[in-house]
Amino acid sequence: MNHPAPLMTYPQALAYIHSLERFGIKPGLERVRLLCEALGNPQERLRCVHVAGTNGKGSTCAMLAEIARAAGYKTGLYTSPYVTDFRERMQIDGAMIPEADLCRWAALLRDIAQKLPEPVTEFEFNTALAFAWFAEQRCDVVILEVGLGGRFDATNIIASPLCSVIMKISLDHTQVLGDTIAAIAREKCGIIKAHCPVVTTCEQPEEALAVIRESAPDAVIPRTEECEIITSGIAGSHARLAGLEVFVPLLGRHMCFNALTAVHTARLLGWPDEAIQAGIARSKLPARMEVMSRDPLVLLDGGHNPDAARAISRFLGEFFPRQLISVLCGMMADKNAVEYLRILQPHVCRFIACAPTNPRALSAADLAGLARQAGYKKVAAAASPEEALRLAACPLMVCGSLYLAGEMRNSIASRYPAKP
Repeated sequence: MNHPAPLMTYPQALAYIHSLERFGIKPGLERVRLLCEALGNPQERLRCVHVAGTNGKGSTCAMLAEIARAAGYKTGLYTSPYVTDFRERMQIDGAMIPEADLCRWAALLRDIAQKLPEPVTEFEFNTALAFAWFAEQRCDVVILEVGLGGRFDATNIIASPLCSVIMKISLDHTQVLGDTIAAIAREKCGIIKAHCPVVTTCEQPEEALAVIRESAPDAVIPRTEECEIITSGIAGSHARLAGLEVFVPLLGRHMCFNALTAVHTARLLGWPDEAIQAGIARSKLPARMEVMSRDPLVLLDGGHNPDAARAISRFLGEFFPRQLISVLCGMMADKNAVEYLRILQPHVCRFIACAPTNPRALSAADLAGLARQAGYKKVAAAASPEEALRLAACPLMVCGSLYLAGEMRNSIASRYPAKP
């Protein structure tokens, strides 16, 4: 298919895409179907591994993409949200979509979207654009991360994935997905298709497992005992996963459990053990227990719910059992900040609140107030990320929101440059 030259500059394309955010979250597949039908249904030419869940989607997708690359496949990766560059959301073999390709497809899709009977959301637009680009570039396999839920997520217009993966389910987005683990699991299990294999995680709550077993009686459910951590440090973990010795560079025990899910998924798809070992070993994921500096130690994590706080707490309890740290935190107002803060409190000597630049953000003053109520002793509210960093001490954990992580990542890198 020939397409006209770009009708947008890159800033114009981004501005248009982000303008669609005002339409919010509108469950349903009809709008994205119409977009893709106008493009010739590119999703039908893709072979996808579809990944849903509350926690662990991003890291598992990153590992599966690297495994597929190591196995020799031209691999697309679709994830959300991004940390510092919008184009992180769409990658092929580790390279972000070129600006020219994004502009060309955005211009074409804008013209299509403006003729539809109902406005499309930003995520629907991005999903259709990613499908079109992956198909145009003839990807062998696409690792496809669900945006929200599963059943009515825009990515769910794919008909028959190579495999459906359900990562750990916990309470999040309850106003959209339901207020129980079982209700949310039913939404996530909406990505399961007839005659397509299903893999889940060994960390899955029993209420979620019951729903998964009902939806997919033959689902592969790894056992916790299959994850044996041999050594673990600030650089990563050496582990034996389902009998395979692997180096997991992503930090925290939970990342080893996510790697175990990736091992089972890759083996189910027939990808060789050598590719699994090589792919996991070179996996990277910004703002997920990311070491920004070793001396002094600065960690960056964008997890925003109590489960993410538990993962941080376990990590700090393992590596800093007798040392308290500083925490620089920002959160969205619709997240369970009270529980998040309660979980981290035993590890923290100083708390700096900083609001991400987002209309949904909890103000720094309000977050600082919640921290004091949760028992934090030294609490400050910063007016900007720069002020927050000036108030912080090391070792430091920056956490609470991917929006904050994205804003602060470059500032942290400038303040704490890597040492040779």
